[in-house]
Amino acid sequence: MIRFENLSKGFWANNTRKVVIDRLNLTLPQGKSIALLGRNGAGKSTLLQLIAGTIKPDAGRIISTGTISWPVGFAGSFHPDLTGAQNVRFIARIYGVDTDSLINFVEEFADIGPHFHAPVRSYSSGMRSRLAFGTSMGIRFDIYLVDEVTAVGDQQFKRKSRQVFRERMKEASAILVTHNMPEVREFCDEGLVLEHGKITHFKDLEEAIDYHKELMED
Repeated sequence: MIRFENLSKGFWANNTRKVVIDRLNLTLPQGKSIALLGRNGAGKSTLLQLIAGTIKPDAGRIISTGTISWPVGFAGSFHPDLTGAQNVRFIARIYGVDTDSLINFVEEFADIGPHFHAPVRSYSSGMRSRLAFGTSMGIRFDIYLVDEVTAVGDQQFKRKSRQVFRERMKEASAILVTHNMPEVREFCDEGLVLEHGKITHFKDLEEAIDYHKELMED
């Protein structure tokens, strides 16, 4: 369960304050995977980071039960001077999972060859995303926060990503940000649409998709 209580977040840009989350009060149902839809720049990634706790709200709070992942695909938490393997080892210790098992899983899944033992600062953005996704999927969370992750890599890696994510969804739920409507329909049960700082919750996923499409046509 995730509950938002009077949650607000905004940013200053060019001496103008843009509110991306405006006094949100909402309880997300437990055990449901939810699509988070909205136009580019609406604040979807910001909301995921607020849920993950990587940024703080300006006002209000988020209450949750169960374990929540960091935004899957987000590689900003990796230390650039450590190798991929060293970063994974550090994350395993933080989350209290078996270090060797996680390293073995990520090395095989990310499939970046000897780069796994090279400093992350030498990685391309694609390699960092592969490492981040593999690390996220290697840890069992109750709720996964997912931001366009299956857009990373070649077709073979995308298929592998969808397969492992599908397996995780058998025992967990997710909040999924993507512009890929077939993926939304495959993985999600309900929908949220974010527009001008306000969120509309749809229990009917198709209604959420239709509303999102209407907004995108304006």
